[in-house]
Amino acid sequence: MDAGDLRIFQAVAREGSISKAALALNYVQSNVTTRIKQLEDQLQVPLFHRSNRGMSLTQAGENLLGYADKILHLLYEAEQATQIGNPPSGMLRVGAIETAASSYLTPLLAEYRLCYPEVQHSLITGGTHELNQKVIQHELHGALIYGPVDHPELNYMKVYDEELVLIAEPGTHKMHDLLRKPMLFFEVGCTHHEQAEAFLQDQGVHTLNVTEYGTLDTILNGVSAGLGVSLLPRSSVTKAERRGEVAVLSLPDPYRRLEVGFVHSRSEHLSGALGALVQMITNQKTRTIKE
Repeated sequence: MDAGDLRIFQAVAREGSISKAALALNYVQSNVTTRIKQLEDQLQVPLFHRSNRGMSLTQAGENLLGYADKILHLLYEAEQATQIGNPPSGMLRVGAIETAASSYLTPLLAEYRLCYPEVQHSLITGGTHELNQKVIQHELHGALIYGPVDHPELNYMKVYDEELVLIAEPGTHKMHDLLRKPMLFFEVGCTHHEQAEAFLQDQGVHTLNVTEYGTLDTILNGVSAGLGVSLLPRSSVTKAERRGEVAVLSLPDPYRRLEVGFVHSRSEHLSGALGALVQMITNQKTRTIKE
């Protein structure tokens, strides 16, 4: 058993299929199949249940995955520890909630790339809970999420405050009438859900009618077409408001504040690449405060 075997095993476990793991690893599918079979033969135990729906871990596979995650992370830390004192280089995997990806993180990463061209960065979007889990599992080095976050495995740094607003189709609207329309969210369990529910109850609406929409663009298009309303950060709807595609209404004080922060794992070695990003975020916060 070597690190290569463990990486392939980890990928198949995460993706749930040989084909998806091969695509993620940029390997030939038959190579992945062979390596998994060799690993099972070596350990003399099946690691996966195989079916038409894909592959799921056996109990032995679950046990091995825990060790594989730890071993591969330690190997990564060992590699990063040798880079201290050198210009940042290597991989930087970052995540962000979609509303912060375009308005904040993308411009920051453009500046980051100019300063640290040897770093190869990647960016994915997702919900706060999903991103936190990816950071804990070391699938991401850090993520921009809705906060605050109090978790024993995560370091959290507040980055900025957002204003949460209600958006609706263009035209004159009464707040009370709008709140009876479907509420369009990224996912049913998204960060705004509890805040929206508390706000609606305060306004005398006791049933939250949620419609799940996948992306920021589909939510904006849905609201513009009159399919419902949504609660979103003001910075993410400003352009649509200027184009006349949505109407924006302010919320009462107790419900309008939204905090955005950056998380990284407490057990993650602060590599040169990650440390440089954290420092850049800190510097930008300082500039914003002075302005």
